[in-house]
Amino acid sequence: MTTMSRYLLLGLLVIATVGRADQPQYAAVASAHPLATEAGLEILRQGGNAFDAAVAISAALAVVEPSGSGLGGGGFWLLHRQSDNKEVMIDGREKAPGYANARMYLDEKDEVKPRASLDGPLAGGIPGVPAAIVYIAMNYGRLPLATSLAPAIRYARDGFAITEGLQKAIKGRSDVMSQYPPSAAIFLPDGKVPEAGQVLVQTDLANTLQSIADKGLAGFYYGDMAAKLIQGMQQFGGIWSLQDLEQYSVLERLPQKFTYRDISVVSASPPSSGGIVMAETLKILEHFDLRAMDRITRVHYVVEALRRAYRDRSVYLGDPDFIKVPVDRLLDPDYIEAMAMTISADKATPSDELGENPGPKQSGESTTHFSILDTEGNRVAATLSVNLTMGSGFVIPGTGVLVNNEMDDFSIKSGIPNSYGLVGFEANAIAPGKRPLSSMSPTFVESSDRIGLLGTPGGSRIISMVLLGILDFADGQLPESWVDLPRYHHQYKPDVVLYEPAAFNQQEQQQLKAMGYELRESNRLYGDMHAVMWDKRTGYVYAESDKRGEGAARILKPESKP
Repeated sequence: MTTMSRYLLLGLLVIATVGRADQPQYAAVASAHPLATEAGLEILRQGGNAFDAAVAISAALAVVEPSGSGLGGGGFWLLHRQSDNKEVMIDGREKAPGYANARMYLDEKDEVKPRASLDGPLAGGIPGVPAAIVYIAMNYGRLPLATSLAPAIRYARDGFAITEGLQKAIKGRSDVMSQYPPSAAIFLPDGKVPEAGQVLVQTDLANTLQSIADKGLAGFYYGDMAAKLIQGMQQFGGIWSLQDLEQYSVLERLPQKFTYRDISVVSASPPSSGGIVMAETLKILEHFDLRAMDRITRVHYVVEALRRAYRDRSVYLGDPDFIKVPVDRLLDPDYIEAMAMTISADKATPSDELGENPGPKQSGESTTHFSILDTEGNRVAATLSVNLTMGSGFVIPGTGVLVNNEMDDFSIKSGIPNSYGLVGFEANAIAPGKRPLSSMSPTFVESSDRIGLLGTPGGSRIISMVLLGILDFADGQLPESWVDLPRYHHQYKPDVVLYEPAAFNQQEQQQLKAMGYELRESNRLYGDMHAVMWDKRTGYVYAESDKRGEGAARILKPESKP
């Protein structure tokens, strides 16, 4: 019996006996590291809600998974408050420093300086994670900030065992981190890459987290800690200023909401491109009966819809505080229908035929995601990032803060590809105080009987991975299937279909090539999705973490009463 069949049978049996469940039976947490998941569960056990748990997990990931996020990074937290059905996106994306300019990574010949936007303090935007966790705790949580930060502080002060994934990440960035004594002192003890299982203690980071726990925003963006951050950055060539920190603030933005057939979707809005690109893709796909198609025909239509949506992303999307994002035009039914009509039933459309506009920059591969549902029905899907693995590789001395390299997410120069082979456009050009365009896509999906929470890291492939998960939800599958799906991707430029090993067998590859597709097999599995689902008919909750990663998904059952 298939997973879907078992799910449907279970649902029918329970509906017959208990009817609908207005609240989840259990709380659930899925994140990229077992200790981060445990931090969230610890806060839920203490009476915290999903928002308190989100604060705890965000901080814990900064300690135990510094390769993907941290106090020196940013992200988007998608919140749903059940009591009033409020849905909001907390925008904690990094901002360009005040001294940033459009030519800061170009030399006198107008050529890009190699790795200037990737390595070291000059690559870092003003971080938003500290401000976001303070904001969420103050406005949506019920526990004191210090309580929610306690697990992360403990992990940093007492240490934790380095995983194989973190060991690999440190090794991959050791050439950069070895150039900065504050980074090497933490991640390259005695000048060597630590072994998996070795205990990593981060005393300075513990003290910074404690400063935030004690003083809130003033514990990072003002006063002595801010002075230490700025002095350390400028000492090694950074351009942050005290004014940059003082003027940073998180924003509450309306999420991108749309429907796909009978499913409602809530996802990230600009400066993330995730919600708009997925909305355009899925609206195009509504014009076709995917369920009636064989697998490769379905892949063909998904790829062609992605191709068109990514092309529009490259031209029109950026920070909405700096440019006009034409959301209504991109999602206009007539425009969507016109896009659908340009798809051939049996032939790939060369991207050059859609126009010569360059493709977009993307959020980095080293990102992280977590999903939380509490027993009240509150939920959080959050995707955080430092861009590339271990960010810029630079730790600010005396703080333990590993700085992001999100400045590379801007368009450094029109037509010049970034580390993902993608090129930028004017809408995403560098400007002081501007937030770079992102692909991070924390998402809620809801049908008449189910609610799903999902998201993933993966750079330019985030949107396509979440999209495939949504389509799987629409097919009635459980989170285990969403996170395990073989993945494929198209992003307009370069004009290739990237796919995981074994995603397509030889016959399927030949079918796609015959339709005109250039295929490129990824040299590894990619993504690290973490998902939760609430079955509203039964109250039952499912949670799954991607087997490609090292995360953990846990269900917290209420303690039995004597």
